[in-house]
Amino acid sequence: MKKRTIWILCIIMCFSSIMLITLQVKYINRMVAMRQDQFDDSVNRALSSVARNIELAEAKRYLEEDMAQMELQQQMYGANNVFQSNNGVFFTQFQSFQVLPGDVAQEDEQQFRFSLPVPLPQAGSRQNSSINNISKERQELYLKNYIQQKELLDEVVLSMLRSSRNVTLGDRIDQKQMEMDLKEQLEYNGIPQDLKYHYMVTNAAGRMVCSCGCSDFDPNSHNRNCYTQTVFGGDNIQRMGTLYVYFPTLKDYILTPVGFLAPSLSFIAILVVTFIFTLYLVLRQKKLTEIKNDFINNMTHEFKTPISTISLAAQMLNDESVVKSPVMFKHISGVINDEAKRLRFQVEKVLQMSMFDRQNTNLKMREVDMENLIEGVVKTFTLKVQNIDGTLEFLHDEADNAFVMGDEMHLTNVIFNLLDNAVKYKRDDVNLKLVVTLRNQDDHLVVVVSDNGIGIKKEDVKKIFEKFYRVHTGNRHDVKGFGLGLAYVKKVVEAHNGTIHAESEYNKGTNFIITLPSCSIE
Repeated sequence: MKKRTIWILCIIMCFSSIMLITLQVKYINRMVAMRQDQFDDSVNRALSSVARNIELAEAKRYLEEDMAQMELQQQMYGANNVFQSNNGVFFTQFQSFQVLPGDVAQEDEQQFRFSLPVPLPQAGSRQNSSINNISKERQELYLKNYIQQKELLDEVVLSMLRSSRNVTLGDRIDQKQMEMDLKEQLEYNGIPQDLKYHYMVTNAAGRMVCSCGCSDFDPNSHNRNCYTQTVFGGDNIQRMGTLYVYFPTLKDYILTPVGFLAPSLSFIAILVVTFIFTLYLVLRQKKLTEIKNDFINNMTHEFKTPISTISLAAQMLNDESVVKSPVMFKHISGVINDEAKRLRFQVEKVLQMSMFDRQNTNLKMREVDMENLIEGVVKTFTLKVQNIDGTLEFLHDEADNAFVMGDEMHLTNVIFNLLDNAVKYKRDDVNLKLVVTLRNQDDHLVVVVSDNGIGIKKEDVKKIFEKFYRVHTGNRHDVKGFGLGLAYVKKVVEAHNGTIHAESEYNKGTNFIITLPSCSIE
């Protein structure tokens, strides 16, 4: 897959994920806002009804008092007033009406008694009386009746207003009745019964008149979850009151219906993370493919050189003149032997990494004297270093205990690979200086391989232990390898419960520090 295609897919997927999350969040916000508006309207309607019922209850109370007083007067001055009609017939009519506060029906019916003159036709009256005249007279009587009732009601209202001036707001409100109305109205407007709420009524000065008894309810500190309604709004400002209702769990109630959307957001997040991880694996796999291609090309070149040398030497052995010359024969035999060793060494590197990748390598663990092991490797490498005008030094005075539990062959290959890399990546303008240091640190043995070579850039230090990774050497093309040496070294060290890290400065040199658990010798 081309890199451009990968980036196009990445952009499309990221844009789709962002848009999906954005739409989901907008939908949730809109749903929450809609539910909040519905709740606000329901509560405001309920509180408005409660406030009206409070005012109607007060009016009913004053009307009942006035009716009681009127009944007392009737008992004192007579039960009924009898009016005489134009035709001489007496008729008494009672007009009754009912005052109902709110929507609650009352069992008792109060009656206002007004004597209304209603003319009734007599037998033997004139047959030529007009029905229209009778209807006109009745209309006039009903109008007079209406005017009398209106005047009486006006007197009741004025009396109520005059008498309520000296009554406090607390006396004007029946708290029990208000609690019942508040509960009924909230339920009637769709507010669930299990939704907890607190209420409080304050006068114009802000002093509490009545409340539900909740001590931690402060209407000034709960602006969003607190609803207000003016009580006795028709009075002057000094006589008005304010009803506060606070819902402490309103936020949970509003967010409850959108709780099912939380898993969808979680799944979207999982998809995004999965996509990012998949993209990372694709890019990593693409990089590994490129590295493996480079590895195959490099390995082909590495194998081709010794094979070509061996093939050429074998052809020379077919020459009779070479066979007759012992010196030439010995030289050609040595070349074949050296190139065969070189080829075998490269093959062993690949096989060793393959075994460690499968994690089926059987280490032959035993007590190993790292001082003797390193001395043997140093002796082998000293001649090679001296041939390039370099020096190799082994410092082990600080190592009192150089024994570790490990596989001698693999530990030897570790030191050998580190020294071989130092020779490969030496600087051309400075003679190579190699120092191997062995010392004890607590209960561990520390091996440090230092050189003054070309060094490693900071961005490459963390990658040098990756398989197939090779540091770019600029214009240098004489450095051969598969990029497996340091990866193999790290695998071996970790298999021995040790650690390895590099400290390097570009164009100044590199230090490889190996830490292995030491063991005591009795």
